[in-house]
Amino acid sequence: MDCPHCDGSGFVFDEEKRKSYPCKCRPARLARKRAAAVAGRIPKTYRGVSFDREPLPSIERSHPHVVREVRRYCGSIAEQLDQGRGLWFTGPPGTGKTTLAMLISRHAMEADRTCAIYSLPRLLAMLRETFRDDSPHSLSQLVDMLCSVDLLHIDDVGAEQTTPWVLEQLYTVVNTRYEDQRAIVVTTNLIGTGESGGDDELRAQIGDRTVSRLYEMCGDPFPMFGSDRRLEKQFNLPEPVQASSTPNPFYDGDMDEDRPRYGWAP
Repeated sequence: MDCPHCDGSGFVFDEEKRKSYPCKCRPARLARKRAAAVAGRIPKTYRGVSFDREPLPSIERSHPHVVREVRRYCGSIAEQLDQGRGLWFTGPPGTGKTTLAMLISRHAMEADRTCAIYSLPRLLAMLRETFRDDSPHSLSQLVDMLCSVDLLHIDDVGAEQTTPWVLEQLYTVVNTRYEDQRAIVVTTNLIGTGESGGDDELRAQIGDRTVSRLYEMCGDPFPMFGSDRRLEKQFNLPEPVQASSTPNPFYDGDMDEDRPRYGWAP
């Protein structure tokens, strides 16, 4: 971070008084330093994610309105993050939720914004580790770090075991980001559609207060329903052969009637 007022240290030196004073850039420098401690990298599986590469074209064919909104969000990523706007996606496994969320995180990083990427089980494991004697950070320090990044990406919300402690920690993280107007991207499979739809299952899993904050920060969740693309890719079977072209091993109508059909006779 280049600063026209200091030498990059975060302090301005007054030659006359022989004293140093905090520079205007120091709060931002400290915030970036805290964010760097929890900043995540795009996982290797999603490192090449792009609007122009599969599986995005396939996802766009099945969910054009969702991908259109993601394009709009990524096209104005700086404005979206500055205003604390996020997105969340719901649907069964393998429908493209995480791919779209990773695409948003990648655009945030390319815009030189700090971004932390965690599955919720991993995030909760990190919070639990703060109670160890050798933990480098306290629980409150880690929460402060998670809330200082420009974008927090939480994957698989609903995959964790619910306890009062889990509910409280997740609410603390989401609510702190809500109060500071920090953006969040979430994926979950706990919101349905249609007659059996609704968010009752999600509310039971992570709490009414947290769900309410997510609606206000991210709007309505984007539905991603369909078949599991991971299974389709894993079990890419060949096309079935037409029955009319398949030889019948038990049909011997075209054999000569004047010679033995089974075995040989002199």
